[in-house]
Parts: sequence; structure tokens; C-alpha cells
Amino acid sequence: MKSIAPIKKQPTGYNEYLLVLKPHEELWNKILNVKKEFHDAYKAPTALWGKQYLPLVSFLQREIMEEKMINSLKIVAKSYHPFKIELKDFGSFPSHTIYLNVETRQTIKNLVKEIKPMRQFMKADKEHKPYFLDNPHFTIAGKLLPWQYEQGWREYSQKHFTGRFMADNMLLLKKVEGRGRQIVQRFEFMNLPVSTKQGELFGAL
Repeated sequence: MKSIAPIKKQPTGYNEYLLVLKPHEELWNKILNVKKEFHDAYKAPTALWGKQYLPLVSFLQREIMEEKMINSLKIVAKSYHPFKIELKDFGSFPSHTIYLNVETRQTIKNLVKEIKPMRQFMKADKEHKPYFLDNPHFTIAGKLLPWQYEQGWREYSQKHFTGRFMADNMLLLKKVEGRGRQIVQRFEFMNLPVSTKQGELFGAL
């Protein structure tokens, strides 16, 4: 298995987007501290690169498609329900990544399944297709050198971590040159009847 795929080189006129779930501030800081500790112990710069988000899908798209993309994601969020996410201990992708385990994976996978029909609004062209998360996790550090992975995993496979948060919304982020990722839209999970979503989706398409 692998973590969320890096987006290919961004062509002119396209934006890089990321759809995520964000933990509450206390858990955000707790995960950040773990990443800092790993960086200090193993000199792994990637531990400080990423934010403490749980990614759902990454993609490139033209700016002119942003409104349609937002409207389609609003439809998904309206019918989805808030749910609890539980974190427990650590896992790894040999031999390059160490991450925090997400125990409550199925509800996240179900959410990703609901998002996939919207891929037409996330596909820039044949070479730039959206990448959907297939193994929910919070990355601690990736692209590790062999010694960093081996020594780090020897330690973190024995460490313990617990955390939980309610996911009641998802965030669409856009990479802005020189300013990092900016929030484009927040989508609240409203748990409305499925028939409502289907009617709106039919109208949107």
C-alpha cells in the first residue's frame, strides 16, 4: 500500500487541490508534536512538510472548473453524516513511510466512494486524473532513507498513540504559490435524505 500520491508537475493554468478531513486543534497539535519528535530524532525533513490532515483525494484542475467542483462536493456533503474517527498506534509502508493508524476506516472509505462519481469535475485531462485515498492514515514521515525507516520503525512499532475526533465537515484546499495551501470551501455533513442529493445531482449534471 502507499500514501496519497504526489501530483505530477503542475501545468500552467491548473491548480493543485486536496480534499481533507481536519482534526480538532488539540489532536492537530498532538500529531504535530509526534512529527516534530520524529524529525528531531531521525533528521527526516518530510516529517515537517505535510499538515495534520487526513487526505481523501488529490487532483489538478483548471480554475474555471472550481465552481462546478464545489457544487458537486456540496451535494455529497449534504447527504453524508458526521462520524467519529479513532486513531491508535502506528503503521508503516515498507520501506519509506511511517504513519498513524486510523482504526475507523470503513466510514472514511464509504465517504470516498460517495465522492468518486464526482471525478469528472476533478479530472483535468487524460494525464492528470484524481488520486483517491485507499488506506486512511495520518503520515508522520515519508520518503525516508533506509536507515531512517529501519531505525524509526523499530522505535515507533513499539510506541502507543490514541486520539479521536468527530468529522462533521471536509475541507477543499488549494495550493497557492508562496502561501502554501489555502481553504477554498468547507463542506458541512448535513445527513439529508439521499433522494435530495440524487435530485440535485441530476440537475447539476
